[in-house]
Amino acid sequence: MSISVALAVYNEEEFIHLPLESTIDWVDEIVIVDGGSTDKTAEIARSYGPKVKVIHSPNPVMFHINKQKALEACKGEWILQLDADEKVSKELAEEIQRVIKMDKKELEEYQKNLPERELFLRHQALVEERIKAQGGKIYKKGPIVAFFIPRLNFFLGKFLRYGGLYPDGSIRLVKRGKAFFPCKDVHEVMEVKGRVGWLQNPLLHYDSPTFSRYIARNNRYVEHLARELAEKEPGFSLKSFIDYVFIKPIVWFFKTLILYKGILDGWRGVVFSFFSSTRFARAYLRKLKSQNSNVKSTT
Repeated sequence: MSISVALAVYNEEEFIHLPLESTIDWVDEIVIVDGGSTDKTAEIARSYGPKVKVIHSPNPVMFHINKQKALEACKGEWILQLDADEKVSKELAEEIQRVIKMDKKELEEYQKNLPERELFLRHQALVEERIKAQGGKIYKKGPIVAFFIPRLNFFLGKFLRYGGLYPDGSIRLVKRGKAFFPCKDVHEVMEVKGRVGWLQNPLLHYDSPTFSRYIARNNRYVEHLARELAEKEPGFSLKSFIDYVFIKPIVWFFKTLILYKGILDGWRGVVFSFFSSTRFARAYLRKLKSQNSNVKSTT
């Protein structure tokens, strides 16, 4: 069966080698939608040879638009959707090639015997709630047409396994024409027209090898959350102020550090829990600042 890789990128010259080097030898094509990179991302991608197809596009705020473009441009029977800072391990590559050749009976048996099946299913239930909140449909019958892949996130020199960061499953391997991005929200999940199974070997996500990259990524999410808050609740509310500036950060910090055992990741787990908890306060204060600026500009 043919396999395509779908990527949407923007200024990723430092990381683009990760998905390319880990897939170029065993997939049939790699489709990259480049959102107008000003660095050497596109040039580096083309250097990997004729398997790589680069499509130039604007860089929308809703980045999933370009991810969807990449999916639609793929010709393989199966599509592996990756980000520019993700690497497919040898074990995961072998598993993908093995699983897509299984018949229905073999695949059902494979799913029943996953070593971390219970953990995966608990995580899947949470993801499905988000899909339902998006207005999507969950399929419980019929053949499996897509797979969640667990991810290990690299933070300041180490892959974190606690603090709620694992399995961090994401729907990444899909049959062509059976999945799409709704393109409505930055945190949205790919929707699938059929059942979704799991692979057991993790995708390696080098999202935060340095603190500066982590803060840059975190700032984008804070900005998006601030816009969401402004749409839901224009103006100032004392109740929301207390909730977002004090209650949510404290609850999140201790939840990830103690309940989700982030402390077992050592000092990195503590740092991650602390800075991820501050996003609530930062987003709310940013919302207030933006609204005050708008008021001043209209007076």
